[in-house]
Amino acid sequence: MRSEAHAGIVHPAQLVSESTEIWLFNLPPTLRQTRIALAVAIALLAGLGVSALFADTPLPRIDAFIPALEGAVILTDLITAALLFSQYWASHSRALLALASGYLFTALIVIPHVLTFPGAFSPTGLLGAGLQTAGWLYIFWHLGLPASLIIYACLKDEKLKQSITKTSTAYEIFWSVAIVVSVVSALTLLVTAGERVLAPLFLDVTHIAPLARYFLAFNILVCTAALTMLWRQGRSVLDQWLMVVALAFISELVINGLLISARFTAGWYVSRLFAIVTSTNVLVVLVEEIAVLYGRMARSHAMLLHERDNKLMNLEALTAAIRHEVNQPLTSITLNGESLKLYLREVPLQLDEAHSAAEEMIAASYRISKIINDIGNLFGKTKREPSAVHVNDLAIEALRILHRELRVHKVATRVELTSGLPPVMGHRGQLQEVVINLIQNAIDAMEVVSDEQRELQVKTECWRGDAIKLTIADTGPGIDSKTSGEIFEAFFTTKSDGMGLGLAICRMIIERHGGQLTASPASPHGAIFKIILPQSKPE
Repeated sequence: MRSEAHAGIVHPAQLVSESTEIWLFNLPPTLRQTRIALAVAIALLAGLGVSALFADTPLPRIDAFIPALEGAVILTDLITAALLFSQYWASHSRALLALASGYLFTALIVIPHVLTFPGAFSPTGLLGAGLQTAGWLYIFWHLGLPASLIIYACLKDEKLKQSITKTSTAYEIFWSVAIVVSVVSALTLLVTAGERVLAPLFLDVTHIAPLARYFLAFNILVCTAALTMLWRQGRSVLDQWLMVVALAFISELVINGLLISARFTAGWYVSRLFAIVTSTNVLVVLVEEIAVLYGRMARSHAMLLHERDNKLMNLEALTAAIRHEVNQPLTSITLNGESLKLYLREVPLQLDEAHSAAEEMIAASYRISKIINDIGNLFGKTKREPSAVHVNDLAIEALRILHRELRVHKVATRVELTSGLPPVMGHRGQLQEVVINLIQNAIDAMEVVSDEQRELQVKTECWRGDAIKLTIADTGPGIDSKTSGEIFEAFFTTKSDGMGLGLAICRMIIERHGGQLTASPASPHGAIFKIILPQSKPE
């Protein structure tokens, strides 16, 4: 029984080009993401429209409402800022640095706002707050993030700096955080210690002063400018959701600036819910997209590992192929060398036989060099121009090269070569190795049968008018039907010392020549291998 196989060289699929870097700020949205963002925007506008009907309706005062809601805002905005800073660390985009600073500003400015809000932790608020303190902090709160959205929109198309180092990135993040903390501290000091010099936004703890509407209108204009710039330049998932953030800010400010006249009304409570939208939707998108990008990175890493394994497999296959193919001529050199020693010891000297053995050793040495070149051409990328090859010549040359093995193993040969066959186009050395390999396999397969049953048949003929068929049959034990489909597969072998390369190399060579190599059992026993190659077409 005979079966050797070799895996053809594996060419893994190419990965996505690394020249195009994909980050959250330039990742295009999917249709699903666009529909979700549009649905949220419509829900915001619907909420604004519904709240307009009963916005100024007084409701019971709930002192725990502001601490609970703004505590959630602080937490989500801090997480969002941290994730955006990490995105900046990786991408070096100053647009993300500005956006992260805006979210950090919002998270930090909300802290003094909730502490100074009347009734949240004390009747008048902590930190020495006055009547106008919480109101002015609210104005600053709704000015900082929209301003950062405008800066983000201006910087998002800026070319990323590839030469920036991690040290300089950390340095910029440090100073951004320091500046934000300083600004928030300064504003908090201004609205607490300098509360008396600020314009009045509230008539009392509850009712809003008319002047407040002008400051809120200014905030609305800044948010509208941010929304417009994002709309004109928005091409990414992040841009899309930042537009929703700007719309939520506008909706909240419209309610507070145009639809209500006091705190703790229906519209006032609804407007505070818009603040949750502004602080959570980008966080949700960041977490989702980071998870998606991580999944892509994990798959890319797996593909790279697979590619590395394929390269190692290819290297192993190439090494094993060289070893497999040169074994036969090396064996021939060894046998002829031993025969040469015997001829030189005999008396009288058998010089003709010795000369023949020496010539065969030299020919086998040249064959080794040629085999290595042919294998390099087979596995490499170098393309060699095919030439006209006569299949009869391949068969005759293979039998001549292996005549000593045939004689030593007492294999009778029956050769039927059809004369006048047209040539095929191909690489003579590679096709020659296929025929030698198949005949050598046949010799090895017949080791287990008696000497008188060993017969090798080599036959050539035309096939269906436009192809040449070369048949190599033996009288060995044959092909097991259970493994007949596997004998051409990589590294499959039934030989104890086999590498499973020969037949797969043969199949790869024949297929690259546009032909077919098949195997079938012979009757009553043995195996038949058929090579079918297309004829050379006249020009």
